[in-house]
Amino acid sequence: MRPFLLLLGALTLAAAEPPAPAKAPNILFIVSDDQAWTDYGFTGAKVVRTPHLDRLARESLAFPRGYVVNSLCGPSLASLLTGLHPHRHGMTGNDPALPEAAGKGAQRYQSPEFQAGRERLTALWERNPHLPRLLTAAGYRTMQTGKWWLGDYTHGGFQEGMTKGGRHGDDGLVIGRKTLAPATEFMTKARQEGKPFFLWYAPMMPHDPHTPPERLLAKYRALTPSIHQARYWAMVEWFDETVGELRAFLEKEDLAKDTLIVFLADNGWIQSQDNPRYAPRSKQSPYEGGVRTPILFSWPGRLAPASVDTPVSEVDVFPTVLKLAGLAVPAGLDGIDLLDAPAVAARPAIFGSNSTHDIKEIGAPAKSLRYRWVVAGDWKLIVSSGLNEATEPPQLFNLRADPAELRDLAGAEPARVAELRRRLDGWWDGR
Repeated sequence: MRPFLLLLGALTLAAAEPPAPAKAPNILFIVSDDQAWTDYGFTGAKVVRTPHLDRLARESLAFPRGYVVNSLCGPSLASLLTGLHPHRHGMTGNDPALPEAAGKGAQRYQSPEFQAGRERLTALWERNPHLPRLLTAAGYRTMQTGKWWLGDYTHGGFQEGMTKGGRHGDDGLVIGRKTLAPATEFMTKARQEGKPFFLWYAPMMPHDPHTPPERLLAKYRALTPSIHQARYWAMVEWFDETVGELRAFLEKEDLAKDTLIVFLADNGWIQSQDNPRYAPRSKQSPYEGGVRTPILFSWPGRLAPASVDTPVSEVDVFPTVLKLAGLAVPAGLDGIDLLDAPAVAARPAIFGSNSTHDIKEIGAPAKSLRYRWVVAGDWKLIVSSGLNEATEPPQLFNLRADPAELRDLAGAEPARVAELRRRLDGWWDGR
């Protein structure tokens, strides 16, 4: 499979915003969990197979240079559903920081202190606009499956859901790995009721534990000396298979033509070769391996397939989906409508931050800040917050020439560093 190509006329196609739909589209969010932006056939992967996602990319208005705004699951997913950066919606990390007395592991997560911290995070979250709540108010049937960090699914404005309050998603985490029945039954019910649906499909895949079927693991075991790499690749293909199953269901039930599919990953992952965990410069980092993801919008007959080679952000998904559904967009969001091609082309930069896994002080984003970063055209600046073990100098990369970020050009480009730092500080100070 060839990497993305910038199709002739892509910006023109994107600029021709479709008229308001005759009826509200069904909306299916497919969110990969811990997958590198390079681990798709359509982005140039040489080993791992993703035929169903490759087909989706070919049929989509695609943004191969998409970014999440934080490379931790909780903040990233919260930004996707609010259209706000983490320092604005309040969930800057995955968990509240706790004293040693709260214990470790399962004991920690069941402690009164942990539960009180989660309740404070949920209260911050509920002050914001939420895509599921707005869609529910507009007459959609809405359902959560898979990863969910903010208590019971009702806190997100979903009418139905699988998660009852666990930090990752508890009962919701069987979706994809064990069954798709809750998702398909929900879509069938919505169709029978004559209502559009919004389905949140965010399985814990390819996220660890990497426990793929043996039929897939055997294939990849023969292609690498690292069993950890083989397991991860097999998990990626297993996730891809579930995407194919969902799309086959939509086609069988004659729902495909009326369904907008949105795809992205919540953050990146580079597999360590000698242990089950992630390698440096991936998850929890400000590098491309942690924050870059393709963002896809597919709606047959409504969105012309094209690939737009401009950096975009996950906070753009919220306003774009609302516009495609013919609904009003709340004021004060951080993103833009990606169907507005002139606005996409004119935006000078996108921004993001990385923070500690455990939130040092809920409601005080700067105290958990590790890095801030800005992408402007081909250039990316990463700035340490000073909360690291040792303050690091700024790092500058030309992503076009060096997508792996191996050559730091900050010393050779002081004027560019100063200009990007000015933009970055302006964004953060204006929060």
